[in-house]
Amino acid sequence: MSLGQLQEIVVDFFFPCRCVGCGRVGDFLCTSCCQILPRLLPPFCLKCGKPESSGGLCPTCWGWQAEINGIRSPFHFDGVVRQAIHELKYHNLKAISGCLAGLLATYLQVNPMPGEVLVPVPLHPRRLRQRGYNQSSLLAQELGRLTALPVVEDCLFRFKDSLPQARAPTVEDRRRNMADVFACLDQRLSGRHVLLVDDVCTSGATLEACAVALKAAGAVSVWGLTLARET
Repeated sequence: MSLGQLQEIVVDFFFPCRCVGCGRVGDFLCTSCCQILPRLLPPFCLKCGKPESSGGLCPTCWGWQAEINGIRSPFHFDGVVRQAIHELKYHNLKAISGCLAGLLATYLQVNPMPGEVLVPVPLHPRRLRQRGYNQSSLLAQELGRLTALPVVEDCLFRFKDSLPQARAPTVEDRRRNMADVFACLDQRLSGRHVLLVDDVCTSGATLEACAVALKAAGAVSVWGLTLARET
C-alpha cells in the first residue's frame, strides 16, 4: 500500500464523505438526493437553454446574433444542486468536482453535444489567487477523465476582472459587463469544435464572451455546458 493510499484511508475514516443535501455519510450526493435533483427538461430555448414553452428561441435570443452555438445545462440552479455548487465554489470542497462531473458525463451520454475539446471558463488571475482554484477547471478535468476528451486550459485567458454577473440586473447589463473580457492567446483551437465548461449559466453572457474570443481565434463551433442554469 502506498503512502497516498494510506492517507486517503485515514482521511476517509476521520472525515467521511457526507451528502451535501441531507448529511448522510457515504457520498457527496446520496441516492435519495440524486432522485430529487431539479432537472432542466425540455422544452427550452434552442440557443441559450433556458425554459421556453415554444421549444424554439426565447424572446431574448430572437434577433440576437450570438457567437455561442448553444448552451445546455442538466439542472436548474436550485435545491441540492445549488448547495453542491456553493460547496465546491465557496467552501473549498474540491473533492465534490468528480461527483458533479459525473452528472455532466451522464447528461452527455443521453444528450450528445458537438465538441472535441473541453475548455473551462477561466477566472481572472486575481480571483484565482484569492480562491486558490478554478471550479470550472476542476469540473473540466474530471469530465475529460470520464469522457476521454482533451482539456485545454492555457489558451483562453480572462484579462479583465469584471463584476460578478449576479450584480448586473438585466441581460443587456450582463453582456456589457462581459464585453472584451476574454482573449484566446494562440491558434491551437483553430478549426476545432469547442465545448466550454462552467458551473452555472446566469444569462449566457459569460459563455458568449468566451465564444467571441474563441471564434476570433478560429474555432469552428463553440457550445456551452454548465451544471446548472438560473431560470
